[in-house]
Amino acid sequence: MKKILITGSSGLIGQALCKKIDKFYWIEKFDSKLPEDSSEYGDILLPKILQQRLKHCDGVIHLAAISRVIWGEKQPDICWETNVTGTNNLLDLAYQSPKKPWVLYASSREVYGQQQLFPVKESAPLQPLNIYANSKVTAEGLVAKYKLKGLKTAILRFSSVYGSIDDHHDRVVPAFCQAAVTGKPIHIEGPTNMFDFTHVTDVVEAIFKVIKRLEQGQELPTMHITSGQPVSLETLAKLVNGSAKHPLKLIIDPLDVSMFQHFMVITA
Repeated sequence: MKKILITGSSGLIGQALCKKIDKFYWIEKFDSKLPEDSSEYGDILLPKILQQRLKHCDGVIHLAAISRVIWGEKQPDICWETNVTGTNNLLDLAYQSPKKPWVLYASSREVYGQQQLFPVKESAPLQPLNIYANSKVTAEGLVAKYKLKGLKTAILRFSSVYGSIDDHHDRVVPAFCQAAVTGKPIHIEGPTNMFDFTHVTDVVEAIFKVIKRLEQGQELPTMHITSGQPVSLETLAKLVNGSAKHPLKLIIDPLDVSMFQHFMVITA
């Protein structure tokens, strides 16, 4: 079987992806959150470790990142170093590797910023509004640069991925569901804000299909992976409330618009 390196393998998407493809590929797990004495430990900011683990790989799925807007705002330097320098390390080492593995880069709908025309398509201008989004736009540029140099690459932009009990408890879907289970009030920041929530199984299925096309040597455009169904936070809260054992109190909280910019993206 061919071998694939998955950076960020212990994350929400990484765990689901490993389960999906482990019957078809040898998986080289690589994540800085894993124990340092583990054979699966890896940090994209440590080129020597990365080079060693890349040596016999046929492909790379690059999920590792400071992956939330709020984390980027709190630690902008770490966000930039991880998302940009780390991605550059990976691309450069993949390019230098004798096997020249293909690289699938995980980007974000945050690169679009606040658009005026809907639905938002992949051809929309990139208008990043925060350090996280800027780091993703810059990393996409690096991927494009190495593609021109001959590396097989693909870029997928994900949108509000959910669907695991291992997700961060303060993200909106798990937070609302936890409130339903515990009977606590649901706090809604910006009830009219629209999201395109994407279940992790759909994301993983999309990645799997893109892997097959990369293996066939196909040229792939940048794609965003979404459900195509806009959902407001108020609608989501009411849906969760309807599934609760007892009716929950819905509380509208003020939204910190300086940090979060939410918008709807729909596939072309």
